[in-house]
Amino acid sequence: MKRRDVLKTGVAAALGTAGAAVSAPAIAKSRIEINMVSTWPRDFPGLGTGAQRFAKNLEDISGGRMKVNYFAAGERVKAFDSLDEVSSGNAQMYHGADYYWKGKHPAWAYFTAVPFGLSYTEFNAWMRFGGGEALHDEVAGGFGVKCLPCGNTGVQMGGWFRKEMNSADDFKGLKMRIPGLGGDVLAKLGASPVSLPGGQIYENLVSGAIDATEWVGPWNDSFMKFYEAAKYYYYPGMHEPGASLSVGMNKKWWDGLSRTDQLIIRAAAETENSIMMSEYNAKNGAHLAKLINEQGVKLRKFSDDTYDSFGDAAEEVFAEVRAHSALAKKVHDSFLTARQDVGAWAKISDVAYIEQRNRVLGL
Repeated sequence: MKRRDVLKTGVAAALGTAGAAVSAPAIAKSRIEINMVSTWPRDFPGLGTGAQRFAKNLEDISGGRMKVNYFAAGERVKAFDSLDEVSSGNAQMYHGADYYWKGKHPAWAYFTAVPFGLSYTEFNAWMRFGGGEALHDEVAGGFGVKCLPCGNTGVQMGGWFRKEMNSADDFKGLKMRIPGLGGDVLAKLGASPVSLPGGQIYENLVSGAIDATEWVGPWNDSFMKFYEAAKYYYYPGMHEPGASLSVGMNKKWWDGLSRTDQLIIRAAAETENSIMMSEYNAKNGAHLAKLINEQGVKLRKFSDDTYDSFGDAAEEVFAEVRAHSALAKKVHDSFLTARQDVGAWAKISDVAYIEQRNRVLGL
């Protein structure tokens, strides 16, 4: 070997060794490890699997630079302790329904769903172009958290009941699992709303600790086997017309990320927001048919009189929310504007078209 070749080989080897010494710590330093808690049971269809899918997509979109340690409800903290875990900085992220925190501030409820609220498409319009995200930031910022929409279940069912619900009077004395402002509405009708995480609903329904429950819709509900204790399945749910889920992040942690890393997280959240809704729409119909045809579930629709009573009670609840604080009133007023403006367009676009299409096709 010529002396020149020996020198070239030696220099290349030296540079390679030096490069390895520099690049390994540099890569390790840029890696971001995220502890993520959730309010859902592990592998639970839709909610749990959606949160897990978001975590995996976040790793994949970042090329593996973001490492997510996912903890289902009860694996690190209890479901309803997720906000506190992230707010304190003990974890960097949670995935959950923000109306679970309405006891801390009623305005939280608007960023999941409220009675007679916004559909999935209406909610997205409000959040992205109607000032919703800025208001979410204001509410969440008071608890040291930054939130982004990260999934939606669409219009939910009204719930599972042991008996037929023929009028608003049938809610008097009823113990029903229903969180958020929807629970407050039923309380106005004389019911006793109970807030339970998903993993505890079935045992309480079977034991008789509660008389009724709402959860999500046919796809999710079929896995919960509520039909074993309650055969009457009512629709439509006034309480969650487009239940949005959130990824909540410790605000100091979020603010410390680069703009690029924030956009990566936004991209993963936007992806899940679309995928989850598509999955629910694809699967709810088939699972409803199975519940009726194979499990003997009796599908019922709330009467117009019952729905009118829901509406009257909702106005009482909203009055109390507005009176809570200036921030709660600001959120509610913004919600009302979106419901009026976006809803008016939906009435002559989506709603009118679907009504006519179904009429013509006999659906």
